Amino acid sequence: MKRITRQLLFWTPRILCMAFTLFISLFALDVFEPGRSASEIAIALFIHLIPVYVLIIVQVFAWRREWVGAAAFFSLSLFYVIITGGREHWSAYLIITGTLLVLSALYLMNWIHRTEIRKR
Repeated sequence: MKRITRQLLFWTPRILCMAFTLFISLFALDVFEPGRSASEIAIALFIHLIPVYVLIIVQVFAWRREWVGAAAFFSLSLFYVIITGGREHWSAYLIITGTLLVLSALYLMNWIHRTEIRKR
């Protein structure tokens, strides 16, 4: 495997996960409404950012243990489909579940080729 391919395979899921985490965090911005107290905003912000905390925790564990990332992102995609119960627009499933499944596949490829990727 060429050096550029190894680096691309190593960094792509990690950078995509960071970008996806930032994207999901944007949904928490709806807590800022006029007339809400600072404590209400703080509590609402904490609650709205729970998915972001989960993604950060998964990313930390998946950084060196790619199989954890593959399993966790696949599980999160199933969890999202189950928890929403099919009530969301198809585009939400495409963006959220699709990205989680792509992350799962990339981490699975990372895990399968880990010895080639990590050699210098």
